[in-house]
Amino acid sequence: MSDISELLERYRRGAEVLAVALTGVFGEEEDFTTAPGKWSIRQLMAHLADADLVGAHRFRQLIAEDNPTIVAFDQDKWTANLDYSRRKVKQSLETFRRLRAENYELLKELPESAYRRTGNHTERGIITLGQMLEGYAGHAESHARQLQQIREAYKQAKVKK
Repeated sequence: MSDISELLERYRRGAEVLAVALTGVFGEEEDFTTAPGKWSIRQLMAHLADADLVGAHRFRQLIAEDNPTIVAFDQDKWTANLDYSRRKVKQSLETFRRLRAENYELLKELPESAYRRTGNHTERGIITLGQMLEGYAGHAESHARQLQQIREAYKQAKVKK
């Protein structure tokens, strides 16, 4: 299996990894935060759905355009101004799942040479399609670990009450 095949598989599994991390989440656990200013499970899932929406556009830019500009976004402003605190966790997961499935279908058919296509990220500089794929694969994995940490902290907080 090539590095690209492995990355594609990690990327594809992102929705499953998140779904497993969310199994049994409901009620006040969705809005629990580990500290002031930290994201809740609800906000984290809205962020993941929106980040993959942005990713869908970025992937298409890198595939279709020559050296496109990949514009950064301010995740904290998105969280505040797109009302992440009211988004439904299950709906965010379903949005994420659909976006991942669509993007995976697009990406898996590309020749390996396509993963060397580049764009200029406004914060990170030159980035390849392969690097973008790796970033998005890791994004879901790292946030799944964060979800598990939030859930563990929630359980500990409930025990102390």
